[in-house]
Parts: sequence; C-alpha cells; structure tokens
Amino acid sequence: MRKSDSARKLIIIILSLSVIVLVFVYFSSRGKQRSVDNLPVPIQTEADGLTSFEKSGYNVTISFKYAYDIKALVVSTHDYVPYSIGDKLSPRDFALAWGGVAATNKEVDYNWSQSGRWYSWHVSAYDDIIDVGGEYGVNSQSANTHIIPATDIIWDEVKHVKVGDCLHMKGYLVDISAVDDKGHIFTWNSSTTREDTGDGACEVFYVTEIEWLP
Repeated sequence: MRKSDSARKLIIIILSLSVIVLVFVYFSSRGKQRSVDNLPVPIQTEADGLTSFEKSGYNVTISFKYAYDIKALVVSTHDYVPYSIGDKLSPRDFALAWGGVAATNKEVDYNWSQSGRWYSWHVSAYDDIIDVGGEYGVNSQSANTHIIPATDIIWDEVKHVKVGDCLHMKGYLVDISAVDDKGHIFTWNSSTTREDTGDGACEVFYVTEIEWLP
C-alpha cells in the first residue's frame, strides 16, 4: 500500500471520529442545562398582516405585530393539556435565554420553572447575577414564550425541543382574537419588549421557521 493511501485513510478515520465526538457532545447536552455564548438580543421589526382560520369551533384571527427573529437557549419547557382554545393554539411554552444569562446558565443555577403560562427563576445569592446585570439583567435576557406553530411541520419540530437546545426561530409576535358560535371570546396579546415583567410580559410567538444551532 502506498503511503499516500495510508495517510488518506488515516485522515478519513480522524475526521469520522471527530464527527462522532461532536454528535455525541451535542446530543449528550440535550435535556440538560448548559451555557451558550454570544447569543444576541432578539430582533423585532414592525410588521402587518394576519391569518385567519377555524379551530375547535372558534374563528381565530392572528394579527402580526412584529416580525421576530431570536437565537436563544432553551432553559425550560412546559406542555399544556389542550382543553382551552389558548392551549390548542399554543400547546408548549419555552423559557428562553440569551446574552449573559445564556452564557452563565451552567455556572449559575437559575432554578428555572414554568407553570400556568408563567416562568420563574431564583438564585441562592444576588452576587451570582451581578455580572449579568442583576435582577433586571436576568429578566431582560430571558423570556417565557408561548409557541404557536404556524404549520404541522413546525409543530412536529416544536414538540421535539428539549432543555439545552439552542434554537434559531423566526416568525411574528402576535395578537389573537377568537370567537365561537356561542359568543365566547378569547384574546391574547403579545409583549413587544424584553424589559417587562409580570402579567402580559410573555411573548406570543407565531413560529414560521425553526432551526437547531450548535
């Protein structure tokens, strides 16, 4: 066997092993808290338009407020039993982090949790979050996000998202108005800033594209 053939085979083996290691590292991180550096602030730009459809006896209108482009680390997920029209439109919430919070998510135990369409976090000592801007920094670099899949294909991807995944998602922040034939009305309005807290501070996100990042 010529030396060039041996060298070529060695290179192929090394590259194959490198790919295997990278795949193993990626999948072993899924479902676990991890840190991701250099995730930028979400981008929103003014948009208009709407989409209307019937769902579970409701005539639903989804109005686009802003186009939304976010790269974020999934720090918690929560599924909802589809009883109400809201739960049927948005069967999953993601708690998302970016910036310094995503970069310190493994180093700092934020104790993320979700329930009742809310998310919460707490740390054992305030000193843990000084470097990310304190309480304001954590709240402005993370968000509870109500995910509305635009298509069945997007929904199939959304339901496979796990804690530790890093996602790039595009779509719209939206307001929702729905009414059934008995006159029952459902409304849901998205937050349009990352700096608010409390009731109404969650993003209602109509997702049209989703991509996994390293």
